[in-house]
Amino acid sequence: MNFDYNSTRPNLILAEYGRNVQNMVDYICTVPSKEERNRLAQVVIDMMGVLNPHLRDVSDFKHKLWDHLYIISDFKIDVDSPYPIPNRDEIRHKPQPIAYPQNRIRFKHYGHIVEKMIAKAMAASTDETKLKMATSIANFMKMAYSTWNKDSVTDQHIIQDLSDLSGGVLRLAEDTVLTKSDFRTPPPGNRAKGTNTPANNSNNNNHRQQSTGYNNKRTHSGGSYSNNNNNRDNNRDNNNRDNNGKRRMNNTNSSSSSNTTNKRPYQNNNYKK
Repeated sequence: MNFDYNSTRPNLILAEYGRNVQNMVDYICTVPSKEERNRLAQVVIDMMGVLNPHLRDVSDFKHKLWDHLYIISDFKIDVDSPYPIPNRDEIRHKPQPIAYPQNRIRFKHYGHIVEKMIAKAMAASTDETKLKMATSIANFMKMAYSTWNKDSVTDQHIIQDLSDLSGGVLRLAEDTVLTKSDFRTPPPGNRAKGTNTPANNSNNNNHRQQSTGYNNKRTHSGGSYSNNNNNRDNNRDNNNRDNNGKRRMNNTNSSSSSNTTNKRPYQNNNYKK
């Protein structure tokens, strides 16, 4: 028994169309009649459009489908295409290699951009423009220097490096005070989170005050309730006292006698049958 595994099959040229489309294109290449090949190719083109409906959003999606048909057949299919037949070299061309910059940077902590800015400032027409550009470049050099060493950066050191890079053309006064600007970007996750605006703070304070007032109301209402209970107990105690302020005692004897008089004869102890 022979099993057909994907590892034994030829590679898919365009995997988004699947194995069946590639098998049908291979069969079209073996059909001897050109008319039959044209008819079958049109059927395959329609099926490819159904399998990839997102290509319909493209303006020339039919042209793209015919190009894919030639790519799937490895440019071996012989049919009458309504579009120009693509070339193998045009579709599978190799990109041009990107030249790696070979710049010899004198001070690597400043970078190559600083050298370009210095060359631009040296080509300025007036001395006033050169001075303004030199001051701006020196401030940027101080910021770049502070990125690598934040402790021992001085204005005289930056001015001397600017003079060395410009070959003595751009010179600043020794008493020039450079501005120190730190370029810091917040982390990507904290740019829009945790921002407390004054409106949010005021709303939180109002909510806190409302909750405090509600707790105070509960405390006062509880106190009034307890006061009512105390007044009720005092009134009951006053009712139990006579005019002299003494507590009234219950007459147990009268109650016992009333109980005996109210008893039936057979409930009395002296009753004899």
